[in-house]
Amino acid sequence: MTSSICDVAGIEVGHCTDGRRPTGCTVVLARAGAVGAVDVRGAAPGTRETDLLAPHNVVDCVHAVLLSGGSAFGLDAAGGVMRWLDERGIGLAVGPATVPIVPAAVLFDLPLGDARIRPDAQAGYAACEAATAHAPAEGNVGAGAGAAVGKIFGYARGMKGGIGSASVTVDGVTVGAIVACNALGDVFDPATGRVLAGARSADGLALLDAQEALLRGDEPRPILAGSNTTIGVIATDAQLSKVQAGRLATQGHDGLARCIRPLHTLSDGDALFALATGASRRSLGMMTLGAMAAEACTQAVLRAVRAARTVRVGEQFLPAAADIP
Repeated sequence: MTSSICDVAGIEVGHCTDGRRPTGCTVVLARAGAVGAVDVRGAAPGTRETDLLAPHNVVDCVHAVLLSGGSAFGLDAAGGVMRWLDERGIGLAVGPATVPIVPAAVLFDLPLGDARIRPDAQAGYAACEAATAHAPAEGNVGAGAGAAVGKIFGYARGMKGGIGSASVTVDGVTVGAIVACNALGDVFDPATGRVLAGARSADGLALLDAQEALLRGDEPRPILAGSNTTIGVIATDAQLSKVQAGRLATQGHDGLARCIRPLHTLSDGDALFALATGASRRSLGMMTLGAMAAEACTQAVLRAVRAARTVRVGEQFLPAAADIP
């Protein structure tokens, strides 16, 4: 087992990372289609096709999910994913046409380098071309290339975020997650309580623990709405209905809350998608599947910041967890 979302049968992942500045996009492909759902918890999301995934709406089959940097501009990359799928005849049959269903979510990574450089349709297409069923790269790649965490006391005191993936298997059924962590808050290890990456002290040499700082009365710096976000995809080979997939996305947020604090703020656009391929031809109870989704999301976030590497672009400096004692 590779312990990634690609352990789920029917799922492939591809990254496109822009070499001109830290940004990029990540696609999660389900070529045969998957039951899709979403749960958006952040107050400042940047998304596409999330209304379609509501349980009271008709379409329940998704062919890909895009995670992208570039803020709202990055939603353009979904057009490239649609083109790639369309060229292969993958999509929902609608009369004379086949329409690929590609929900998407974006994160804000514009402060690093030239903000005019962001993922576009060509980047989305390239991510599809790179997609495989092997464990995806983690850290400073794809949608995690420009991600940062711990910006609650200002961007200059934050650290490098990234993208990570993990999976859990119980009784022959697998739940995996891939998460791009660009949180306003800190990332901490729930097993030890230790902050791994987040807001740094004023001198930049030590971790602060933003939660403790807020509770003792330290004033956060004003943060623009939507300038932070943790986005991801949960996938399972269990057979689920659209309502059940929605519950899986909801419980995935429990996993984020175990390792990110604060979470779901007015400045975050946190969103998790869920895909159920049904490839195992079986299921487990939703209690167990929900616990698996939460655990996979927690581990994906931890792997994202542990795999991250320090970035310096002009005057912007974001140290990685590995570089802060």
